[in-house]
Amino acid sequence: MKITPTRFLLLGIISLIASSAAVLAQGPTKALSPVARTRPLTEKEMLRWAHLDPIQDTVPGMSIDRAYAELIKKRKGQPILVAIIDSGIDLAHEDLKNVLWKNPKEIAGDGIDNDQNGYVDDVHGYNFLGESSEEQLEFVRILAKNLGDPILQKKASALYETELAAAKASVPQFEQIEKFISAAHQTLQKKLGKESYTLKDLESYVPEGEEEERAIWMVNQVLGMGQDIPSALADLREGIVYYQSRLDFNLNLEFDGRKPVGDNPYDIQDKTYGNGNPTHRKDSESHGTHVAGILAANRATKKGMKGVAQGVQIMALRAVPDGDEYDKDIALAIRYAVDQGAKVINASFGKKLSPNASWVQEALQYAAAKDVLFVHAAGNDGVDLDDPENSNYPNDQYSQLPSPMNDNYLTVGALTPNYGPDMIASFSNYGKRSVDIFAPGEEIYSTLPVDSYGFEGGTSMAAPAVAGMAAVIRSLYPQLSAVQVKGVILDSGLNVPLQVRVGDQEHALEDLCTSGKIANLYTALLLADQLAGKK
Repeated sequence: MKITPTRFLLLGIISLIASSAAVLAQGPTKALSPVARTRPLTEKEMLRWAHLDPIQDTVPGMSIDRAYAELIKKRKGQPILVAIIDSGIDLAHEDLKNVLWKNPKEIAGDGIDNDQNGYVDDVHGYNFLGESSEEQLEFVRILAKNLGDPILQKKASALYETELAAAKASVPQFEQIEKFISAAHQTLQKKLGKESYTLKDLESYVPEGEEEERAIWMVNQVLGMGQDIPSALADLREGIVYYQSRLDFNLNLEFDGRKPVGDNPYDIQDKTYGNGNPTHRKDSESHGTHVAGILAANRATKKGMKGVAQGVQIMALRAVPDGDEYDKDIALAIRYAVDQGAKVINASFGKKLSPNASWVQEALQYAAAKDVLFVHAAGNDGVDLDDPENSNYPNDQYSQLPSPMNDNYLTVGALTPNYGPDMIASFSNYGKRSVDIFAPGEEIYSTLPVDSYGFEGGTSMAAPAVAGMAAVIRSLYPQLSAVQVKGVILDSGLNVPLQVRVGDQEHALEDLCTSGKIANLYTALLLADQLAGKK
């Protein structure tokens, strides 16, 4: 699930106000306490804040390090296969190559479906996108192909008009802001005689003219947020590229991103397509690699970072393009994962409309029948998913099928590193009925293509953290079912006894998700141990 990078969005409107942090004063087995934090996170802490412990490290992390040190220690559980349905994974990454699933019945590169499962050369998973990358958004495809009934067409048209107007306005806006800040930066470098400067240095400079005064004000805002000007300009450039790509591909009614694949994406019986190479096709397709690292980056090495789960294998299923995924690809990917033995599926994607939602829902029911836990990112629109107007597919709330899928379906919202009123990420969707729990999702450090690492944010980052938790529990306590593991994660989460901010309103966390809690591996393992002991 892609998110417009939070940093450049905030720079675009220059509206971020630094929030004060807070600390937790009690252990993770007790209720948290709203005590103000006395210092910001260090650079080292930011690299792994999601793994830190509420009481020992004073951040709303998942107590992963503490769980390994005190509970897991040298225990080795059963191997668990986790499927990652995403944009593709860098299969050669130094921190991922040793945790990849390998199909024992398939011979790599021979062009033969050795295991006769319908997929050729599916050694590490499957690529349902072929050689395609960019795609239209689903509501654009609905309009371009005249899909669905008049009601669906009307919804698609309304979304198209809104999104197109926003993209068209954003490109020149970002370019103008970039121009102002760049010009002000060059002027300040010259007049202050410094390559880099501080807020204190700016106190001695008087801007010339209204336009420069506005640009200097923007520079002050950037520096005030703790970001240097070169990084801010890079974020703005990223924003320009993002919105231009929206115009060129995602919102372009004439663009056909599916043409290289050669199938009919609206025919569920047309299954002979794609290939056995689920790696990313270009370095900008970093999403799946980042998700994979959060979940399962090799914990046995000292490279880069450590994933939440050890002793797991990850299956790469490339089905999420730069744009909206197709229902057929997702449905077939889910069924593939289940048939190959995955016990957890991570789904960091979503879209506003789904013309063939029943295909996905039927696949999810198939997963439920096979005892597979499906972990889904809540989405990055900052809206209440309980409102039917704020649709996000797939989901387990508005099923077109008679039986619900709630029991094996877990939806995750995103947290920031700051315990306090601003701990819910501003982009994260929420909902008392529609979102189950919150987990770290903002400024998460993980793997990127070509043996690199970096920060990304979104509910896409929160979902694999919880999927990793589920994998650890299923590995150490294989007697627990998918339904029980979901229950363990929700019941063991930490209560937050303070109001948290969503937009300009404050709420109790119990009003924003079904559990009213934040995820914690340490307490989850304690509860899993108790539950397993009763079986």
